[in-house]
Amino acid sequence: MKFSEHWLREWVSPALTSAELSHQVTMAGLEVDAMAPVAPEFKGVVVGEVLAVTPHPDAERLRVCQVNVGNGSPPLSIVCGAANVRAGLRVPAALVGATLPGGIEIKRAKLRGVESFGMLCSAKELGLAEVSEGLMVLPADAPIGADIRDYLNLNDVTFELGLTPNRGDCLSVAGVAREVAVLNRLAVTAPHIADVPATITDIFPITVAAPAACPRYVGRVIKGINPRAETPLWMRERLRRSGVRSISAVVDVTNYVLLELGQPMHAFDLAKLSGGIQVRHAEASEQINLLDGQRMTLQAGTLLIYDAHQPQAMAGIMGGKDSAIGDNTDTLFLESAFFSQSAVTGQARRYGLHTDSSHRFERGVDPQLPRRAMERATALLLEIVGGQAGSVTEVVSQAHLPARPPVMLRAARIQRLLGADIAHGQITDSLTRLGMQVVDVAGGWQVTPPSFRFDIALEADLIEEVARVVGYTTLPSHHPHGALAIAAQPEAMVSISKLRQLLIDRGYQEAITYSFVDPAMQRRFDPSITPLALANPISAEMAVMRTSLWPGLMQALIHNQNRQQGRIRLFEVGARFIPEGNETKEEKIISGMIYGSFSAEQWGEAARPVDFYDIKGDVEAILGLTADVSGFTFTATPEHHGGHAALHPGQSARITRTDNGEPVGWVGAIHPALENELGLTGRVFLFELCLAAIGQARLPRFRELSKYPAVRRDIALIVDEATSAQGVRACITEAAGGLLRGLLQEVQLFDVYRGKGVDPGRKSLALGLTWQDSSRTLTDGDIDALMEQVVNKLRVNLGAKLRD
Repeated sequence: MKFSEHWLREWVSPALTSAELSHQVTMAGLEVDAMAPVAPEFKGVVVGEVLAVTPHPDAERLRVCQVNVGNGSPPLSIVCGAANVRAGLRVPAALVGATLPGGIEIKRAKLRGVESFGMLCSAKELGLAEVSEGLMVLPADAPIGADIRDYLNLNDVTFELGLTPNRGDCLSVAGVAREVAVLNRLAVTAPHIADVPATITDIFPITVAAPAACPRYVGRVIKGINPRAETPLWMRERLRRSGVRSISAVVDVTNYVLLELGQPMHAFDLAKLSGGIQVRHAEASEQINLLDGQRMTLQAGTLLIYDAHQPQAMAGIMGGKDSAIGDNTDTLFLESAFFSQSAVTGQARRYGLHTDSSHRFERGVDPQLPRRAMERATALLLEIVGGQAGSVTEVVSQAHLPARPPVMLRAARIQRLLGADIAHGQITDSLTRLGMQVVDVAGGWQVTPPSFRFDIALEADLIEEVARVVGYTTLPSHHPHGALAIAAQPEAMVSISKLRQLLIDRGYQEAITYSFVDPAMQRRFDPSITPLALANPISAEMAVMRTSLWPGLMQALIHNQNRQQGRIRLFEVGARFIPEGNETKEEKIISGMIYGSFSAEQWGEAARPVDFYDIKGDVEAILGLTADVSGFTFTATPEHHGGHAALHPGQSARITRTDNGEPVGWVGAIHPALENELGLTGRVFLFELCLAAIGQARLPRFRELSKYPAVRRDIALIVDEATSAQGVRACITEAAGGLLRGLLQEVQLFDVYRGKGVDPGRKSLALGLTWQDSSRTLTDGDIDALMEQVVNKLRVNLGAKLRD
């Protein structure tokens, strides 16, 4: 919400400086995000009247103007090149010695041989507009010689409030003035809004077929307007200072009432409507042409404003182009309605829209305001564009208007939550000034919130209001007291903090991303699952719940790539949401991705890009926290045989528990097609692990060290290319009766060979097997028998043979 301080002070003017006022409203919960002057610094500019204009003798596009700048001085000769300069205009005139924005100093000068004693200014040259065509034209009654800063009240500042969604009542000057008045115990001086009597009998029928979504609809016909009438300068300036561009007199009036009172309004060209107004929900696939030029295909349930033939506006969001006010409009139909929050919330974002109107209706607009806003807008329109007003047509469904049930407020509860004894009368006065109906009852008050406060429903809400008005800084400070208990931690638990610290030690940085993601990005990474769609998404790019952490991490990686980061290692611990029938399963997982060089640039090691084994090593380090790395199996899985759609079918693996096949996660390179689609500039490798599957570690147990020597035997095996070293290891362990449980103490892969002497499609694996007994020294015969047992098992199970 943006507004000028001068406009606010017309409603309520506390004895505070701008900075003090900003601090006060911020401490009351209406945070001031920005405070800025309405115009840059300049001086020496006054209101001038152009008396005469003659052509420049030596320049076709220049004019020599005689300008009256008041103060009893003779007219000044000023050379001007503006196309709209003419006799009779009153415009800003910068005198000799004036300083314009940017430090430009106006001096006496000769332009093509003609002396010029000043400069006639456009709004852009004064810093009042980004673009302007010609001179800034002032009203005909502007006082000649007056300082332009004083005349336009340019010694003013704008406040921009960062309101929380529950304070929709402050999305207007009236709402902010009400708050300031309460804080300073002042009365609000609101403009007088009288009913405008009807001078014509014209009406336009209104039918509301969706009373729950639109409990109140107010309309009025205004006939004989001048659509080309110019918006008054004072109104244009107030709109500008509120960040709203002046468009036309009719639109400017509706925008002005929106900012002043907080009521969104819309004006239709009545000649483009037929049959009457109908408020109802859309049917699937209906279409509407919006004011911004878009043609929208509507979803069933969207609330619309129809005439007899077609949709003319999206209720509470945007009007339609087919009934827009134009230069030839003679009669308009003015709309002021209350649309329920549930009918509007999320609808604009569903269509990729966000308007001042939808912003307010989503947060709640006073249901009692439409009639008052209608009278205010009518009076302003008749004053500016002329015309005659018909009677007000109002359709109301009292049963569907939001009710404000009373809330019980206990004095003891106030003391309990705020830790302060606040006088009974002060509480009553504060709540009454906030527009609430307060009735004293035993032990407290029965408080009925006003119609514009949608955020007051609980006793705690009222206590917050009391604290705001009394002032948070006046509340006493107490140190909290509580009994602290140290909870027992299972010894075997692998804590999340250990996982985080391990990855940080390995060069990763932790990321935190949203749980709701872009549906398109979600489909890229997990096309087999239909994610849970949000009923009211923040935006179209954050519309579904994630089924993986990879989409969010990938967006973070792309963000860093675009900022020339050449080495990226990110991880995240968070929840994913898997739909299962009518339920949603929430799982805690840890995910990570790496990109770029293996190590930071240095002189001691040649640079190389990361590869699959780097991230596999990181995953094995995580699994190592369970003290049972061998309890997990990495299985290469082709894409069309159980593989992951987002991973490279030849450089990825499924991770499972060795004992029961329980899924643990995935690791691998991103799929090349996805890599190209996302525009990545290098290879990216990812992992994802379920925390529940790695949350328990194997506790260490003492085993007496053998005093007898260990014996190592090396073997070289020829196996199929598809046979993994992990599979060979598992077969050896099984043949030996288990690792560490029998005589086999260690299996170490120390060489992999492909080439001369090995058939195509085969490879040689060299492994060292360490044997040891705890009760005796093993003989060569014992070792030979064990090795023969292992080799036979390898030959039968894997088709392996000893390499010659």
